Amino acid sequence: MDRFLLMTCFARAVETGSFSAAGRDLGLGQPNVSRYVAALEAHVQTRLLHRSTRRLALTPEGERYYAEVRRILDAVDDAESSLRDTVAPSGLLRVACPTALAHAFVLPWVPTFLDRYPGIELDLQIGDRYVNLVDEGAELAIRIGHLEDSALRARRIGMFERVCVASREYLARRGTPLTPDDLQHHDCIVYTLLSSGSTWRLSDQEVAVSGRLRVNSPQAVQEAVRSGVGIAHGPRWLFEAGLTDGSLRLLLSEYVPPLVPIQILYVANRLLSKRAVAFMDFISEAFSIVPALSADRPANDK
Repeated sequence: MDRFLLMTCFARAVETGSFSAAGRDLGLGQPNVSRYVAALEAHVQTRLLHRSTRRLALTPEGERYYAEVRRILDAVDDAESSLRDTVAPSGLLRVACPTALAHAFVLPWVPTFLDRYPGIELDLQIGDRYVNLVDEGAELAIRIGHLEDSALRARRIGMFERVCVASREYLARRGTPLTPDDLQHHDCIVYTLLSSGSTWRLSDQEVAVSGRLRVNSPQAVQEAVRSGVGIAHGPRWLFEAGLTDGSLRLLLSEYVPPLVPIQILYVANRLLSKRAVAFMDFISEAFSIVPALSADRPANDK
């Protein structure tokens, strides 16, 4: 039994979502792929996939096994590619990315990246849920904030400032906060997926805030603050349109918090594939020319 073939069929079925699509990609046909995955499950004595008429879904054991299978297949691919330096980056690259950052700055560059590297398939996993690179099969993750996991390595690709903003309508109704402590007497829009919860960092102090609206989407924060619901705190680039057209005002600008890094993370003890390196270099170059993501660069260096 060729276990490498079985693992390849399993991984491709997961990535395409069906035995039929995997069979077309691999030139094996749907019946063979289904049979090979069943043989793999029999070999490991574990159900890896839930089958239905509409889709395939990984079992919890399948999720863990897929991450290891993907690592093995990538390592084999990299080993072969290392002997052929002229071979262009290729294969499937899974990248996790926060929602707002993806829509504002990553997706606009995707067509150029795919044109430059026609051999790469990009699976961009957009969402604000924490993706575990060790267990979930993604090769890279773009994250906002400082690295805390010692099993990962990081490459910084940008820096930005966080600001407090409110609509002119809200300020006319409720007044303007003059110090961070004043925020405790205002309706603050709480972004529930923020790692610090309902605590905002302003200058060298942390302020516990509250309000009548809690949301789990940066876009919802953006829309709510423009609608006059309350005060928002987040990346300046998220509110730039409102600040530019005058519908939003900057608040507490003398209490500027530390700059926040944007980083690409990868697992420390895994060999990075050529496609991962290509993506890291590409997106780092792309971000370097965006002023909103280069807050720590001198003006003549942007």
